[in-house]
Amino acid sequence: MPDTDRLMTIREMCDTYEVTPRTLRFYEAKELLSPNREGQKRLFTRRDRARLKLILRGKRFGFSLEEIRQLLELYHVGDQQQTQLARTLAIAKERLADMERQRNEFNEAINDLGEQIDWVTQTLASTAVSKDAAE
Repeated sequence: MPDTDRLMTIREMCDTYEVTPRTLRFYEAKELLSPNREGQKRLFTRRDRARLKLILRGKRFGFSLEEIRQLLELYHVGDQQQTQLARTLAIAKERLADMERQRNEFNEAINDLGEQIDWVTQTLASTAVSKDAAE
């Protein structure tokens, strides 16, 4: 069973979560992570690891860093995460609607491009037939 309370170095965090040291320092500068410090060494706690997982998931879903920061801050409201969960749900629904709209626009563009390709292909084929008949 892994030691979940064990501190992780920046290298271990990078290897485990497939991020760069620069990414971790950036999240720390944005106050999304707050590793312990021993001189120049950063040591990440279980809390930091949980927060990083949420940050990466939020980024994957298209949440802004500001939205993620606000959601992480709501963890400490003291209402068994009800406020945090409700706000997460609202942002997630908005993001899902945006993604579905983008998907629909993308599908329409794919269909339009496919129709253009078909038209050009047919035009080239009919031009080739006309040219062959003329010769």
